[in-house]
Parts: sequence; C-alpha cells; structure tokens
Amino acid sequence: MKVAIYSRVYEQDQKADIQRLTDQLYQNAIKPVFFRGLYEQIKDQIHFTATPELFESSTDLNDAFECMISLGGDGTLLDTVTLVRNQKIPLLGINFGRLGFLASIGREELDSAVASLVNHTFVKDERTLIHCDSNTPMFHDTPYALNEFAIHKLDTSSMIKIHAYLNGEFLNTYWADGLIVATPTGSTGYSLSCNGPVVFPDSGSFVITPVAPHNLNVRPIVVPDNNIISFEIEGRADSFLCTLDSRKAIVKKDVQVAVKKEDFTVSLLRLNENNFLQTLRNKLSWGLDRRN
Repeated sequence: MKVAIYSRVYEQDQKADIQRLTDQLYQNAIKPVFFRGLYEQIKDQIHFTATPELFESSTDLNDAFECMISLGGDGTLLDTVTLVRNQKIPLLGINFGRLGFLASIGREELDSAVASLVNHTFVKDERTLIHCDSNTPMFHDTPYALNEFAIHKLDTSSMIKIHAYLNGEFLNTYWADGLIVATPTGSTGYSLSCNGPVVFPDSGSFVITPVAPHNLNVRPIVVPDNNIISFEIEGRADSFLCTLDSRKAIVKKDVQVAVKKEDFTVSLLRLNENNFLQTLRNKLSWGLDRRN
C-alpha cells in the first residue's frame, strides 16, 4: 500500500508530527510518496527509513495510491483536489492549520488516522464539485472547485451588476460587490461568511450568495445542482475577477461564463466518530449557547 503526502509549507513545529506520521506509515508497511516541494523542505529535518518516492503533479498519481494525505489547513486540502483530479484517490486531511473544517483530523489523532488506513475503518464521503465554462480560457486544465466559484469586482472599483440565469431562464440581477456559487461543501466557507445557509454535503444543491448586495431584499438562494447557472456582467470597470477556490483569473466584462456540477466527485476520508454534525458543533460552535 502507498499513500501520497502533500503540504504547502513546512514549519518547524510540525517536525515531530511529520516524523511520527512517517515512522508509523513505514512500521505498518505503508509506503509514503512525498510531494517534491514538501520533501525539499523536510529532507534534512526528517529521518526516513528508506529513500522515499516523490511526485510533482497529477501525472505521477494513479489508482495504486490508497489516498492522499494533506498536511495543513483547509486551503492545503483544496490544493490536493487539483492534484488528484478525476483519479478517484481519496483525500485525508490532517489539520496543521487553524479551523480545519475540511481537514478535520487533529494532530493528536495521527495514530488513529494511520490505524484507520491499515484496518480500512475510515468512512468515505463523496463530495460534488463545481465546474466553470467560459469563452475565454480560465483555470487551464482544472476548471473545477470543491468549495465555490465566485465573481467579484476588482479592488476599489465600483459595484458590478450581475445578471444570473438558470438553464437560460432569468433568475435575478445582483447589484453587488460579487456573487458566490457554492457547493454543499463550500456552504460553510466564503458563502457562510456572506450570510449564506449551511446545507448538508449530500443535499444535491448549489447556494447562490451575493457579496455585499446593494438591495437589502436580495437573499441567498438554494437551487438544485442539475441547473446550469450562467452570468452576464456589467460595470464601470473593464474587467472583473473570477475565482475557483483559491485560484483566480482576471477577465473582461464581456466574457461569457457558466457553472454546473462537475462530472466527477472527490472523496474525503474521515474517522468513524467524526461526522458533519459533530464538525459543525466543534468547529463552528453550532447551537452553542453560553447562557446554559
């Protein structure tokens, strides 16, 4: 069995945890394959039982991998989505960041995480993705995201006017700083910070949430994810910003943009005892009333 290990940046306080993870993988006959960028940062810090294999891109991955382990926060795990693509390699997030909503397994649970890999006692959650199409090249060969697609004005430019359509039928015109289309997974991210609703990961929906809307009677709306959502943008500036998770593209306002559900999904691994409701309560203090 082998697993891929990815992280953006190595920090000194992670040394003991990465060493423990590496040792336990070797001890359980699991071969770790490190992302080259990570390996270059840790090769003089971590003792390896054997010289590890390395990978650099999605072309180095295949179905021989049991999973990809993400070491970091939620942003790091979102990076791995662009690495595994449609290869059906599950993602296991170890939280070295702050909130860790997607990367929900804490450092103190490393032993349990390795044991779940060895014994195959983990739970696999299928998550839908959002796909972006446009008549201008954007996002190269990874035009999809786990959390959200967003349209946003540039810097200090005035608000933009976004005409939104569902399967060609007019939905609404948003006078706002921007507009978010979130997956169920992304409903607890950027959309939530703009007062969007939390929806369950398996709800089969998109959440359309305006960013700082000019009209106060414009509210977020949940639509089925079998819709194609298209946009026309107007504004005083010539360009605006499109984002897929943490990736961005600056495009002209006459671009034609549409989003839909991606044809494939990604799998997130979790320990048996960690479910969506527990994560809501633990990470977002869902329902917490300090008066009681």
